[in-house]
Amino acid sequence: MTRRLRVLFVCAMNRQRSVTAERLYRNDARLEVRSAGVRTEANRRVSEADLRWADIVFTMEREHRRWIMTRFRGLELPRIDALDIPDEFEVMDPQLQEMLRAMLDPEFEHLLNGGLGEENPD
Repeated sequence: MTRRLRVLFVCAMNRQRSVTAERLYRNDARLEVRSAGVRTEANRRVSEADLRWADIVFTMEREHRRWIMTRFRGLELPRIDALDIPDEFEVMDPQLQEMLRAMLDPEFEHLLNGGLGEENPD
């Protein structure tokens, strides 16, 4: 079996959006998933080790993408895509799950079929 795609989900506090994404995909045999937040008070804050581990990072907002690119400027970063999902959902909210699946399922299909090298500018 080929190595699984390593995906890091990032939101502000690592309490709702990124946690929901991690839970949605943690049993997907094609993926290894983690989640983290960008704020100091986050349950689990994005680290250099997370970014070195990840093949791709999905941030919930463009601001999170910019924060990572600024904070870890000297690091060779994986591809980082912003999903533009507002911070208005509770963890595992059905509407949030639906949004994440609608955006991420086709993206994972594309990435797993060799699309990782392509840039997705914001």
